[in-house]
Amino acid sequence: MNFELSEDQVMLQESVNRFVQNNYSFEQRRKIVGADQGYSDAHWAQFAELGWLGMAFPEAAGGYGGTPVETMIVMEEFGKGLVAEPFVSTVVLAGGALVHGGSDAQQQALVPQIAEGKLKMALAFAERQSRYNLADVATTAKKSGGDYVLSGAKSVVFGAPSADTFIVSARTAGGQRDTAGVTLFLVDANAPGVAVRGYPTVDGMRAGEVTLTDVKVAGDAVVGAVDGGFDVLDATIDGAIAATAAEAVGAMSTLNDMTLEYIKTREQFGQPIGKFQVLQHRMVDMFIAHEEAKSMAMMAAMRIDDADASERRKAASATKVQIAKSARFVGQQAIQLHGGIGMTDEYAAGHYFKRLTMIDRSFGDGDFHLARFGALS
Repeated sequence: MNFELSEDQVMLQESVNRFVQNNYSFEQRRKIVGADQGYSDAHWAQFAELGWLGMAFPEAAGGYGGTPVETMIVMEEFGKGLVAEPFVSTVVLAGGALVHGGSDAQQQALVPQIAEGKLKMALAFAERQSRYNLADVATTAKKSGGDYVLSGAKSVVFGAPSADTFIVSARTAGGQRDTAGVTLFLVDANAPGVAVRGYPTVDGMRAGEVTLTDVKVAGDAVVGAVDGGFDVLDATIDGAIAATAAEAVGAMSTLNDMTLEYIKTREQFGQPIGKFQVLQHRMVDMFIAHEEAKSMAMMAAMRIDDADASERRKAASATKVQIAKSARFVGQQAIQLHGGIGMTDEYAAGHYFKRLTMIDRSFGDGDFHLARFGALS
């Protein structure tokens, strides 16, 4: 199998890398995430201008026909700088749901706006009691003539404070944990009855609690089939696992480079600590952990569109298990090798570890996906 990037993919990688180098030094990022909004409008407009926001969507829908490999390339470079713009929430999560379940009319109406940077979206699927179970949906959608009325609450909705439109999972039939009976709806963030309480997450990104109180949506706001939203949601989350796995690989790469540079310059007993063999061995172990994660992220990018849902799920879960293992090891070792400075908010290492920890906990942690993989095998 050929793992080399094409000429166009190399150009994409170089373009994103230049953006990160020019706009996401540690101090630049601290200023961005420290602001109330938590991201830069100028950066978002630049994403649109460079074609990154429309890259993952089919050409027929107004996108540029990219594949998960292009998304992997962008996300890995984003991970190197801990890019804070709501790319995952808009393009990967809500955009993924549109690709997997949206009608032609919905895609034609929404994708061009996303690609142009005029529309930000968020996928509201998690609830307080649901943990990692996508089918555990207590939010209800009751038929009212040709419309639906939604009531319930969604937790830790990534990108919620900046979203113009939500894609919300709600139960239209069945029991609270049944896979059948979940339906996805487009909901205007400014619709009567929608309340958003935004907050920064531990890694400096933004999320929010979304409350729906008798929110009326039209019948054509359904994304996918009525009662058939679970499969769309399942495929979308697997795609998000592949994307954030690549982001974690980028973050681990920078954390390894940062740690290596530190042990080359930090002196103890009259010499750089990097000369101590035990620390050299530690760096080798960190490098191996990163390479293992990178291999799995590449595999996920190539398998995440598999027509066989079982194979797609196995690829996503296997990747998540390795990412969780590698991210924890690289993060912990980097903090330890840096010593006390690695724990401070003024130094970058801890921020990379926080983001890696958040990626580990998003969309199911390593233990959850190990059990899922075992059940699928």
